[in-house]
Amino acid sequence: MANGDLSRLLPRLRGLAALTQEELAERSGVSVDVIRQLEQGRKHSARLPTLHALANGLGVELTTLLGDPPAVSSTGEDDGPRFVAVRRAVMPVLGGPAPQPPGPGFSPDRLRERIAKGWTQYHSAEFDTVMKALPDLIADARSAAASGDEGERGAGFAALGKALQLAGHVAVRMGKTDLALISLERATDAAGRSSDPLLPAMTANSMAWTYQRQGRLEDALSVALRAADDLAGAGRTDSADGLKVWGGLTMSAATSAARSGDYERAAAMMETAEKEAVRVAELPDGGDSRMVSVFSPSSVRIERVRLAVQYGHPQDALALAKGMRLSKDTPPSWRTWLLLDVARAHTDIGDAAGAVKTLESLRRVAPTWMRHHTLAVAIVRDLWALPDHPPGLRPLAEFLGVSA
Repeated sequence: MANGDLSRLLPRLRGLAALTQEELAERSGVSVDVIRQLEQGRKHSARLPTLHALANGLGVELTTLLGDPPAVSSTGEDDGPRFVAVRRAVMPVLGGPAPQPPGPGFSPDRLRERIAKGWTQYHSAEFDTVMKALPDLIADARSAAASGDEGERGAGFAALGKALQLAGHVAVRMGKTDLALISLERATDAAGRSSDPLLPAMTANSMAWTYQRQGRLEDALSVALRAADDLAGAGRTDSADGLKVWGGLTMSAATSAARSGDYERAAAMMETAEKEAVRVAELPDGGDSRMVSVFSPSSVRIERVRLAVQYGHPQDALALAKGMRLSKDTPPSWRTWLLLDVARAHTDIGDAAGAVKTLESLRRVAPTWMRHHTLAVAIVRDLWALPDHPPGLRPLAEFLGVSA
């Protein structure tokens, strides 16, 4: 199994970054000869340390160079019927009929519960299930936002904002960031007309994450910082939900700063976030945690582990992860990233057995996420290339299709 099409990707990403091969070599520490071989197709794949160095030099996420997730088809605009239905829901046909107010049997609480369930399924990597539900969720939310009652209309726009935000997240996971931005722009508009004062900041966080995926780090940083400052300035961080949203934005900003090379600023942000995360448990419970940003001492530590691995400090990452006790509301998606980063740290220090043990844990707790993540495939591929396979590697390789 090869990495993403590096002969196509590398020249395009270099062009976007306005770098020559020699300049990329200097910024990444990867030799010009290796870069030339990858771009000319004479070398079809590279190991994780090389890809990570190139990603840092280009200012993109490692996953950009790893290609689409195993479950995602790289078919451009030629999507299957389910994704076409999501596109149509996000972008209704121009000149089409206006949404009609809901009928007498409509329940705002039931709609909110359906959207919250969609977020739970998203965090469990049940993307097909979420895509199947999204068109009806968005349509019903548009209908609720057309209500003649002002209070119901505000709640309807809140539901529409969360449904479109969910569509944006799914689009990112499917590798379609342009569709994600369209969905999130419309979610932002709905959030501004909603009865939820935290929703604009939550959609801003999703927008910042999508900009990160596109390598637009300055945009991502400014969006996250502005939204976090607005929340704090409005006194919203005195509630548990408000503090969670602020924390998610602060961690997002830290990631953008780190990827831009400003590690000291990123570390300072994460230290502030870790101190503030303790306050979440001390504040009154805000209600449905499925509908707000993930922020707790556990999530901050997971982000710190991720940054340590990504920027060449695997021993620090393992020390941070050792003995971690995750809070009960840590979603499977976050548990997955932690275990992947720990596995990657083990490979970086040459501990193949430790990496396999960690990946075995990941397969037990989040097999669907493991199959979705290109990083899991890349780690197993690197381990499979070793002359001596550690015990337990073959079942993992077969599970991910690496040994075929």
